[in-house]
Amino acid sequence: MGAVDEGLSRLRVGQYACSYCRLPQDRVATLEQDWVLLEPGLEVPAHLVPADHRWITLSDGRVTVYGVCPPDGSQRCRIEHRLACSEQPLPDLWPWLTALRGENARAAERRTGPEAPRPPEVWPDAG
Repeated sequence: MGAVDEGLSRLRVGQYACSYCRLPQDRVATLEQDWVLLEPGLEVPAHLVPADHRWITLSDGRVTVYGVCPPDGSQRCRIEHRLACSEQPLPDLWPWLTALRGENARAAERRTGPEAPRPPEVWPDAG
């Protein structure tokens, strides 16, 4: 809980300002007697969010990670503010996609390198 409170300023009950972007975020209790900072007023279809980043609100107001794969098509979830914060680096949500992006960057770099010499328009008469 200390890490969550560090650098945050209280706006109103349950809401804090992000120490990076200064936008409000909701501080919500979890089932594990901890706190998580969620993006306020945003619920997205669960299938759009990686399993370990889906937070669902329970009937008592606490939240828990919704790791069911594949999720119910109608299930909606909340996301941590750090995923939406423009001032924080995006975590590696899909390692395979990060690897693919790295490979594509290397392939693009190879394409922008010096071009191979083009063959002459007319071949010399060699025979």
